[in-house]
Amino acid sequence: MDLKITTLAGKDAGKLKLSEEIFGLDPRDDILQRVVRWQLAKRRAGTHKTKGRAEIARTGAKMYKQKGTGRARHHSARAPQFRGGGKAHGPVVRSHEHDLPKKVRALGLKHALSAKAKSSSLIIIDDLAVSDPKTKALIANFAALGLTNALMIGGTELDVNFKRAATNIPNIDVLPIQGINVYDILRRGTLVLSKAAVEALEERFK
Repeated sequence: MDLKITTLAGKDAGKLKLSEEIFGLDPRDDILQRVVRWQLAKRRAGTHKTKGRAEIARTGAKMYKQKGTGRARHHSARAPQFRGGGKAHGPVVRSHEHDLPKKVRALGLKHALSAKAKSSSLIIIDDLAVSDPKTKALIANFAALGLTNALMIGGTELDVNFKRAATNIPNIDVLPIQGINVYDILRRGTLVLSKAAVEALEERFK
């Protein structure tokens, strides 16, 4: 499939032939969901924690005698049913990460790229670089291209001026090609790839 290349100024810069094996697949929601779920689970800190009855600083003495009071047969005040007692079956520090085959992860990225291409939400720009780190000028360029919510993927090294200028623009994310991932692609409306990013993707999946 052929896609038009534009410049940041909105001018025509030729065409680029995209690989059907990467950008021409029929997207499957189940694969995308599996990869996104794996990503979000992996980035969870898992530091949630409550104190169990063994960790409560409270007396462990029997509350009152076993028989003769007419009341329930309680023992320690650290038991979960009492105010100030330990939490029963509360969260503990753990990892939420789970396994996902490498082939499924690679396929998920291809399906995410194909989904953007199929919905006409993919733009190829010849080079993500500007001469001056001016946010106002970059906003004007994005407005001309119709970009209000986008993920921008550059080459292995991002242009410093472009990155600085784009940092303060809301709903615009800028990543090097090493950071491309399914979740960030799907959470933004438009995917913007540089020519270097397309070449790196095709080399990666070759």
